[in-house]
Amino acid sequence: MSTPKQDRHVSTSRVIAAPAQEIFEVLADPAKHSIIDGSGSLVGAKGNPPRLFLGAKFGMKMSFHATMRNKVVEFEDGKQIGWRHIGQHVWRYELEPVDGGTKVTETFDWRPSPLPWLLEGQKVPAKNLGSMEKTLERLDTYVTTGNVPES
Repeated sequence: MSTPKQDRHVSTSRVIAAPAQEIFEVLADPAKHSIIDGSGSLVGAKGNPPRLFLGAKFGMKMSFHATMRNKVVEFEDGKQIGWRHIGQHVWRYELEPVDGGTKVTETFDWRPSPLPWLLEGQKVPAKNLGSMEKTLERLDTYVTTGNVPES
């Protein structure tokens, strides 16, 4: 049985001691995605603009020896960015200034997916949630120290 459409998303948040725009610049630079990726599946960028924008297309080299093509479908500079690939689900980051820094929320939204039952049957949302928590931890380390987090 598939999850009701309105519930087909998982999110996690973390407060990072940095300005929203500084964090956004990392998220808007596809060359930095493999640095902050907590899943271990991104190994590099391929044929990308230096900074993403609404409608931008970019490729990521994956650990399973393929290139995943993505398109930016949500973009509000300094506040929100989201992209999707062939699976149609959306990876979204929302940034909200708070005391002590910026609350960063990452969401895996599979409401647009044509095959939600397949993602759910393979426990992809739960697996992604763990990876997203690691991604936000790595983003925090990278933005606040300038160091590339250890794998």
